[in-house]
This record gives sequence, C-alpha cells and structure tokens, in this order.
Amino acid sequence: MHKNLINGEWVEGARVSRNINPSDTRDLVGEYAQADAAQARSAVAAAQAAFPAWSLSTPQQRFDILDAAGTEILARRAELGDLLAREEGKTLPEAIGEVARAGNIFKYFAGEALRPGGETMPSVRPGVGVEITREPLGVIGLITPWNFPIAIPAWKIAPALAHGNCVVFKPADLVPGSAWALADILSRSGLPKGVLNLVMGRGSEVGTVLLDDARVAGISFTGSVATGQRVAAACVARMAKFQLEMGGKNPFVVLDDAELDVAVNCALQSGFFSTGQRCTASSRVIVTEGIHDRFVAAMVDRIKTLKVDDARKKGTDIGPVVDERQLAQDLEYIAIGQAEGAKLAAGGQAIAHNVDGAPGFYFAPALFTETTPAMRINTEEIFGPVVSVLRAKNYEEALFLANDTPFGLATGIATTSLKHATHFKRHAQAGMVMVNLPTAGVDYHVPFGGRKASSYGSREQGRYAAEFYTTVKTAYTLA
Repeated sequence: MHKNLINGEWVEGARVSRNINPSDTRDLVGEYAQADAAQARSAVAAAQAAFPAWSLSTPQQRFDILDAAGTEILARRAELGDLLAREEGKTLPEAIGEVARAGNIFKYFAGEALRPGGETMPSVRPGVGVEITREPLGVIGLITPWNFPIAIPAWKIAPALAHGNCVVFKPADLVPGSAWALADILSRSGLPKGVLNLVMGRGSEVGTVLLDDARVAGISFTGSVATGQRVAAACVARMAKFQLEMGGKNPFVVLDDAELDVAVNCALQSGFFSTGQRCTASSRVIVTEGIHDRFVAAMVDRIKTLKVDDARKKGTDIGPVVDERQLAQDLEYIAIGQAEGAKLAAGGQAIAHNVDGAPGFYFAPALFTETTPAMRINTEEIFGPVVSVLRAKNYEEALFLANDTPFGLATGIATTSLKHATHFKRHAQAGMVMVNLPTAGVDYHVPFGGRKASSYGSREQGRYAAEFYTTVKTAYTLA
C-alpha cells in the first residue's frame, strides 16, 4: 500500500482507496492510504514546524533539491507517463509529455530560487535607504485536480518550495498514483522533514482542514467553480491568501479566410485531445458562414478517423474518460443537447469495451451542429470530448459570441488576417489567446490563468508565481 508523507515519514491512513485503470476496469493500479482530519492537522503542524528553517534556507540548497527532482522526473518520464496514462486515461504520448513538463517546471523553479530579486532605492528623505524584498508566506495548502495529475501539482509545489514555503499537498482522489510518485521523488531529493507533506484523502476531511486551519497562510486550488467558491469563502473568513483556477467554456473562432486544415486541426486538438478533460479545452467552435459547411464536413470526416482505445496502446488518439461519473455526465449532456434541438453530427455514444474487449469508460467524441448560444451545451462546462458548433454572420458576431460567457480562461482563432488576429488578441476576454494554434500547450515558463469566473488571484507559473507564494517587505535604513 502507498502511504501518506507526514513530517518526513510514510504513514498509513484511516482508510484505503483503490486506484482503478479507466482503460481496463479490471486492472488495479494500486492501493493508496486515505488521511483523515487528524492526520491532515498533523501535516499542517509539521509544515509549520519546518517553516522557520526552510524559509531561511539558501538559494543554493533550494536549487539543488528542485533540480534533483526535475532531473529524476525527466529521467523516468516513460515510466511515470505510463503510470499517469494508466490511472487517468490520457494517451501515453500525452502522459509522457505531461511528465516532461513537470520535470521542466522543477528545473525552471530551481533557477528561480537563485533569482530572488529585490530592489534598493534612495528614500525621498536624505540619508535614508530603502530595500524592497520578497519573503515566503508560510504554510501553503495545495489542492489539485485529476486531469493533470503531475503537471498541476508540479507548477504549484515547485514555486512554493523555491520561494521558501512549506507545503501540505492534497491531490485528487482519482489520481493518487502520480501524486505519490512525485512526493516520493521530492522526499528523496534532500528536502528537510516537514517541508513537503502528502495527505491523500477526501476533500470533506483533508480539504476542510486546509481551508479552516489558521496555520495555513495560503491556499492554491484548481478544480470546479462550486468548490472554488467554497475555498474563497473559507479563506476570506480568516483572511488567508488564496488563488483559484476553475472552470471554462472556451471558444475557438474560425473565420472565412482561415486555412481549413489548420482550423480543423486546431479545433480537433482543442476539443477532443486529453479526452476533452482539460480546463483549456475549446468546447464551443464559432464558425463564420462562408466556411461553416466545409468546416463541419471536414470535422465530421476527421472525427471518424479518431481511434478510441486503451490509453497506453500505440496508435490510440482518444483514451477513456476518467471514471464512470464523468462518462455519465458526458452522456447526460448528449441527451440535453438533442432535447434542446442541436444536431448530433458525430459520436456521442458510450463504448463498453476497447478493441481488445477490456471494459472501460470509453466515449465516442461528439460534435453538435446547428446549436444556439443559449443551449446548455454552450453555457455549461461538460469537461468531456463534446464540442458544439455555433454559426456566426461575420467576425464581429463571432467575437461577441466568443466573449458571451461567464468564463474567460482560454480562447483561440483560426484566420489568415493580421487585422483580425491583432484585434482578437486585444478584445478577446480571456487570460490566454491562441492564433492558429490549439487552446492548449501553454509553456511552463509563462503565466497561466484566466478572467471572470475561470480564475481568481495572481497567475500561476513563470515569474508571476512569486506574486502568490511571496509577500513584499519594504525596509528603511538610516545611513
């Protein structure tokens, strides 16, 4: 059994969870300890005790630890990618790519540990000097989702440690394997005990402790809007710092002047790859009239070529959805779309077995056409391989429809017009904009985040991560 990491020791939990392979539900990935509230409080105490020394550790010490972790992750990318694909269901190439990203994130923040920055300047008062520095917050609670089970933990843990914080890490229940492997690597990279604590367990127990414990100085959360709102309310109540990455209903615009192959490839990858289970997925494709019919026909043809099969099998384009509940949700939205009058142009059916006959949570990627903006399939996040097409008269209407959502994480456009591309980048109400590229694949050294109901607080990743994981101090000295 895989145990929790608390104060440098691997400890059993109050319960055990079974990690099941969604590509083959007969396959048990492993058994993982589930912490209870008391163990979560012990992890917070351990982090608090470790903070004074770790916050004053040298940049070189932090660099060495984070760099060692990144090196091991990259060296084991094939092995860890296989584990990720096995427990989460994204294809093996995607899983290996995610692991490589995690390794590179640790390498990047190892470098950031050596670049703490700061400013010195004269005061407006004669003979007085001013220093502006950044200091770590303290104990950080990290709550991560199941769809990127190693990359998202990496881009939270690495900057937290690089900037001198201590961490209590609660991963999603569905994907404990990748989280445990990451914690294991970090535990052997030279971290002092208590600096990183892994508490796998239910959000109602472990998550609640992190939200309510006054010793936790900040919470970084990625997940649903509803849970994010609960995180915000709890943190505001005790004046803790918080950072939220939540839902999306991301648009991808296709203009008449777009190159058809580019538009189709972008829409296909944005909507269906990673089984549509990513917050940056484009589930609304807004197509202007002149190219609409050709685009739809080409999309239907391409969807028919996608191979739905075991995530780890060579040649698989789309793996299973993550679990039975997600499959049921996808099917529910297919019924909703049809009831609302949308045309199901491709896919939308559950597939009971893969090509080899193994039972799994398989779903044929679905494309809806002839949809209207008010339909629930165009307003609610499905979080599966379900894409709807909206028809627009022109660029102006397409831009309006793209922005007509309470979310604002990612958006994209396919066009050969520099005028429209430039205008779209400025006027699209989203944190990330792609031109002739899929709405995924954000680099690890640049900021990640959105607007409106998608995000709250400072950006994640890159130099901008310091905004959350540090606090600014201004010091005066009389010469």
